[in-house]
Amino acid sequence: MLQTELTASPLWKNEQDWTDLAAQAAKAAISASSHADLLDRNFAIEVSVKLSDDSEVHSLNKAYRGKDKPTNVLSFPQIQPDLLETLANTDDGEALLGDIILAYETCRDEASAKNISFSHHVSHLIVHGSLHLLGYDHENEIDAGLMENCEINALATLGIANPYAEQAQNR
Repeated sequence: MLQTELTASPLWKNEQDWTDLAAQAAKAAISASSHADLLDRNFAIEVSVKLSDDSEVHSLNKAYRGKDKPTNVLSFPQIQPDLLETLANTDDGEALLGDIILAYETCRDEASAKNISFSHHVSHLIVHGSLHLLGYDHENEIDAGLMENCEINALATLGIANPYAEQAQNR
């Protein structure tokens, strides 16, 4: 079972059910990953999502990644990837995979520049962030390809087009 906890700054207007979107995107990511069995465990897997702004994400990006600029999404895993397979029931019946934070202005501007729906872009970023919580990364071409395939498969289950299609045509 998956639980998604969401907090949102006022920038993230109520035009969208962000809680439902985050839950669906995180579940799709986990289901498309090599850790899909986590959803069948006898305890809850929790993902925390914070919808914030460029200022907060900029500060976190500088503090934790040494990059002095905002970015679209940051992930902070709470469980080492090599321990995910052996994860067992916990005292309180849940295990926090980690935290995901998105920057409103950056996400909005990227969606506009790509001419895609804001909600679809946010879904993609939550899928991306969730995969990072599971140990996926894109530091080299092989790992990036594996992560992109998981993203494409997860997004397809949400009815969202392949965000890498144009990039693949240009290769």
